[in-house]
Amino acid sequence: MNYEDHRRQYVLGGLRSSMLSASPFDLFAEWQQQAIDAGLKDPTAVSLATVDSQGVPWQRLVLLKGISNGGFVFYTSYSSNKAQALASEPRASMLFPWNELDRQVIASGRVAAISDEESDAYFSSRPRESQLGAWASSQSQPIVNREQLESQYAEVLQRFGDGDIPRPPHWGGYRLEPETIEFWQGGQNRLHDRFRFSREGADWVAQRLQP
Repeated sequence: MNYEDHRRQYVLGGLRSSMLSASPFDLFAEWQQQAIDAGLKDPTAVSLATVDSQGVPWQRLVLLKGISNGGFVFYTSYSSNKAQALASEPRASMLFPWNELDRQVIASGRVAAISDEESDAYFSSRPRESQLGAWASSQSQPIVNREQLESQYAEVLQRFGDGDIPRPPHWGGYRLEPETIEFWQGGQNRLHDRFRFSREGADWVAQRLQP
């Protein structure tokens, strides 16, 4: 396979300073909705990059579940690799890879757990099967085989029966409060459009970057 042969022109549009707003969250909401309207299979998927206590970086895809209090919200098990890394180094970066639209958004900043009330409200909105899955899995921990995982799920199913399923104490949400947000729009001849918003006190300042 000749990797160098796989290239294309980016022709789906440009990004100009006149298209920006005072808050990067306004432009993000516009782009997010356009990704949904375009029919992307996972329009809210985002690559979350963390660094663990040994300084080792790691990435994984999570789903964005909201924007509140000036930050991007996602959910996971507190015992997961990502949660353990955030406990050691509470800074992370998110990459929204909207490749079909020739777009990327990168947000970097501090991450903190959201309130129990917020986590409870979201957990209650999840499909019942997903609620059971949160109880059944000890995320990121080794397991012998698939059969053991399915056995754990069956045990949880029997435990709760048809009753309400409370949020597990080991599961909840995090909010990444960005200090920088960069918008990337592909351009022809690799002359891409890039704007980086940076926090300056309570305000955001946008700067065009060279591709």
